[in-house]
Amino acid sequence: MKQLQKTATRPYHIIVTTDFNKLKESICEVVKPSSIMVITDTHVGPLYLEEVCKQLETIAPVFSHQFEAGEQSKHLGTITKIYDKLIECEMDRSSLIVALGGGVVGDMSGFVASSYMRGIPFVQIPTTIVAQNDSSIGGKVGVDYLKHKNMVGAFYQPVLVYTNLSTLRTLPEREMISGLAEVLKHALIKNKALYDYLNDKKDKILEQDLVALEEMTYYSCLVKCSVVEEDTKELGLRKILNFGHTLGHALETVSDFTILHGECVAYGIVAASFISYKRGLCTQETLENVTNLCKSYHLLQPVMPFDIKEVLHHVLFDKKKAYGKVAFILINDIGAVEIVKDVTEDEMQQSLIYIQETCQ
Repeated sequence: MKQLQKTATRPYHIIVTTDFNKLKESICEVVKPSSIMVITDTHVGPLYLEEVCKQLETIAPVFSHQFEAGEQSKHLGTITKIYDKLIECEMDRSSLIVALGGGVVGDMSGFVASSYMRGIPFVQIPTTIVAQNDSSIGGKVGVDYLKHKNMVGAFYQPVLVYTNLSTLRTLPEREMISGLAEVLKHALIKNKALYDYLNDKKDKILEQDLVALEEMTYYSCLVKCSVVEEDTKELGLRKILNFGHTLGHALETVSDFTILHGECVAYGIVAASFISYKRGLCTQETLENVTNLCKSYHLLQPVMPFDIKEVLHHVLFDKKKAYGKVAFILINDIGAVEIVKDVTEDEMQQSLIYIQETCQ
C-alpha cells in the first residue's frame, strides 16, 4: 500500500492499494458520518457494491443508489434522481457520499455532494484507470449539459481518495487501455522518469501486474497532485493537465461518446504534438516519441470518420475558454509543455488531418 499524505492545499489522503481491507479504517480517520450513501452505476454495482457496503455498515447506516452506466447518464436528470434518493433516506449535513466507480460516477457524486444542503463530505473510490490517475484527484466535479462535456460543475474536494487497483481486473480491456492515455499525459507534461517507466514496464502494465500498476499509479498521482496543489482553481499551471483534451473533448463529443475519453485524449495529444512540431517548439524526434508511446499502448487505433468543421465548432464551446480564447497545451520536450492562446483554426485543422492520416 502506498499513501500520498494530505497537504495544505490538498486536505485529503490518496491511498493506493490492492484491496478494500483498509477502507473502513481510512474513512473513520477523516469523518464520522451519521449515514452513508454509496453512489455507483450498473457496471460497478454488481461487482463491488455489496463488498463496500459490508465494509461501511458498521460505521453508520448505509444506503445505495445505482444509475445506468455510461456518459449518456451524466446529465442533470440523473442528478435530480440522486437528490430524490438522498431526501428519501433522510441524509443530512453530517452524512457521507461515497462515489464507487469511474469518472462519471465520481464527477456526478462530487457534484451532488457539493450542492446537497450546500455541501456534504464525499469519498472517492475510483475503479478505472482514468478515475484512479486523474478525475478522482483535484476536486473537479460536474455534469454534461446540452452535449457539452462537464459544462456545469464546481471545484469541490473529497475527504479521501481510496484506490483499490484490483478493481481494474474486471475492467474491459478497451477501457483499461483507454484510461492509460491519462497516465501517458502525466508523463509527457511533467515527468520524464515516469515516461521511461512506462516504456520499460509496458508489458507488465498491460498484463495488469499489480506491483507495476501500484508504482505507475503512485507516480502518476504525484504528477497530478503537484500541478493541482499549485493551482487549485485552474487559473494558470493546472491548464497543462488539459494536454490533448482541447481537441480530444471535441472529438469525444462529435462521436457522441462512442470513442472513449482516453482514446480521444490520445488523438488530441498527438494532434497537439504535431502543432508543436510545426511551430518549431519540439523536434520531429519528440513528435515521433509521443506518437510511438501512444501506439505502444494500443492507442491511436483507426479513427472513425469525423467532420473537421464540426470538431472545430465544439472547440469554440470549450468550457476552458476565457476572453474568447482557448488555452492550448503544446509540448517542448518529454516532460515539458507550455500554454499558448494563439493556436489558429488552420493549425487545428492541419493537426486533425494528420490524425486522420496517422491513425488509419
